Amino acid sequence: MSDFILPDIGEGIVECELVKWLVAEGDVIEEDQPVAEVMTDKALVEIPAPYKGRVTRLYYQEGDIAKVHAPLFELVDESGEAGAPAPASAEESSQVDAAPEAVAKAEPAQAGDDNATEDFILPDIGEGIVECELLEWLVSEGEHIEEDQPVAEVMTDKATVQIPAMHAGTVKKLHYAVGEIAKVHEPLFAMQPDDEETASDNQENVNEPSEESSNTAADTHVNMPQNESAQGIVEDFILPDIGEGIVECEIVKWNVSEGDQIEEDQAVVEVMTDKAVVEIPAKNAGVVHKLYHAQGDIAKVHTPLFALLVAGEGAAADSNQQAAGVASSTASAQSGDSTSQQKTSSKDKPTADITPSKFKEGEYEPPVVIEGKVLASPAVRRVAREHNIDLSGVTGSGKKGRILKADVIALSANNTSDTAKSKESSQTSTTTAQGSKVTATSTSGGVRVEKVRGIQAAMAKQMSASVYTIPHFTVSDEVVMDNLMALRQMLKPEFEAKDIKLSFMPFFVKALSLALTEFPVINSQLNDDASELTYFDDHNIGFAVDSKIGLLVPNIKGVQNLSLLDIATQMQEIINQAREGRIAGEHLKGGTISISNIGAIGGITATPVINKPEAAIVALGKTQKLPRFDEQGNVFAQHIMAVNWSGDHRIIDGATMVKFNNLWMSYLTQPEKMLMHLK
Repeated sequence: MSDFILPDIGEGIVECELVKWLVAEGDVIEEDQPVAEVMTDKALVEIPAPYKGRVTRLYYQEGDIAKVHAPLFELVDESGEAGAPAPASAEESSQVDAAPEAVAKAEPAQAGDDNATEDFILPDIGEGIVECELLEWLVSEGEHIEEDQPVAEVMTDKATVQIPAMHAGTVKKLHYAVGEIAKVHEPLFAMQPDDEETASDNQENVNEPSEESSNTAADTHVNMPQNESAQGIVEDFILPDIGEGIVECEIVKWNVSEGDQIEEDQAVVEVMTDKAVVEIPAKNAGVVHKLYHAQGDIAKVHTPLFALLVAGEGAAADSNQQAAGVASSTASAQSGDSTSQQKTSSKDKPTADITPSKFKEGEYEPPVVIEGKVLASPAVRRVAREHNIDLSGVTGSGKKGRILKADVIALSANNTSDTAKSKESSQTSTTTAQGSKVTATSTSGGVRVEKVRGIQAAMAKQMSASVYTIPHFTVSDEVVMDNLMALRQMLKPEFEAKDIKLSFMPFFVKALSLALTEFPVINSQLNDDASELTYFDDHNIGFAVDSKIGLLVPNIKGVQNLSLLDIATQMQEIINQAREGRIAGEHLKGGTISISNIGAIGGITATPVINKPEAAIVALGKTQKLPRFDEQGNVFAQHIMAVNWSGDHRIIDGATMVKFNNLWMSYLTQPEKMLMHLK
């Protein structure tokens, strides 16, 4: 029997509500049969069974909150139930059930092996992805590999992904053949890490003493020092998935120190990805034992972030579970009859029939031919997008025609060679396969080089993609602000009574939503190949915020259903979060149109770049008191604000943009017109 671990069910989702069980304890279920319905803050999701078996335990009741990466239900494999040996005792059985992760980690350690091996568990490779196709092994059994060396190439329904090695070592076994389907969170291959020789010696020492000494060794393995055993257990907090495709993050700020007492769900650290700043909460209450990273370091997903000394009854239970799991693992290693071996045998998973000799002198398995597929890693695809290159027209120089980064860079250089020939100065830069390095000009001053990362890096990529793929056109105009200024001055006391600061921005946002109702094409998005146009009912209007981590463009969802007070309230909360660098990820996704307020810092005019995949953006200048002429030719003063629109010329023509802008400005010059549309 084994626990079914609730997988990732969406980007940034760590828990869900158990809405309905579709099975009962004792039911025999089929592979892929829906077992439960769970609800996240995004959608209702059905959880399927990983294989055929009998449901022996449901860990939650309907209405309970289930945690991602925690057991959801217990399942007995029907194919191996009858022939499976019974556990030695009830205690041993409880040990196995209590610590499936510890048993799984100990699975490779077998009594008959000269050296200890460990399974590489296929990690999360995308939101909602539970399996992938093994396209190609890039290594062979018996081959020595380095840390981060690509081991296999797999294909999901979204992309082709290279799987790197976590450690240096020797490949012992490939669990899948080319073309087979590999499951996420299950072993992909087995390897002997380079540093396992010492560990193997330690394992032999564990096998020699009595059972009591084995138990002591197990306690040491779970990092519970003897002087702290009465207080609890030291356990590592593993950095969870914090976004689709995110494998690392920067430590921005530790909110705790070593030795601090923390509570469950307390924010321990702030980390920054290329999308947002995220707070990482504690899973348990306890004392911070060790911080594994300093501020500014890069932390990797699925690796320890900090160690926590967990105390209390729950900690004691966890301690017993972990110790039991390790003890069970040690016993299984001594006897060669581990629970993990039972699991493997019950599944009868076919293994790759590959010998090292097949991989010598270029003799490899022929590639799996997939119509329309280009052999290139995600990193190469990213470089191709940055250089606006269609990979289908690139000839790959890698094995089996795989397109390498050097191929893309070389083609990009060839495309620009005609213009580069006329510039002798281009000889000062040297382009290599790994990237471009520019020879620095001689200077008397110092030079400082900083790595572009986080929000700044994400913005650079986004803006480059927008400029290179979207044909921009701009419409400029002037808005007379006098009436709007008077209305704002009249409403300010009412908003201040509710602790809300009323700026002009809520008026701009509401007026924009009203105009979008009449011109839905402005609130649409074109797909990458310009074959489909998606119209959005919701007006998710973004607005630029100059935060301490860079320019952010959060958005307010469903503006068409919000009042002026609702918009001002949400905007104030979002701005406060953004300026503290702790804005929620949901505010940075799903925008349909954006407003850039350069006037807030003194700018007058600008040519804004569209926030891809949106179709339009407007830049607001500062309000100026300027002379104007009335119908009689008399000069008088008016408060004027310049507005500059950029639109996607593939779907928005000039006439449509001007008509839309005129309607939007009419709500601003005569704000009382908005009253007739309020709900």
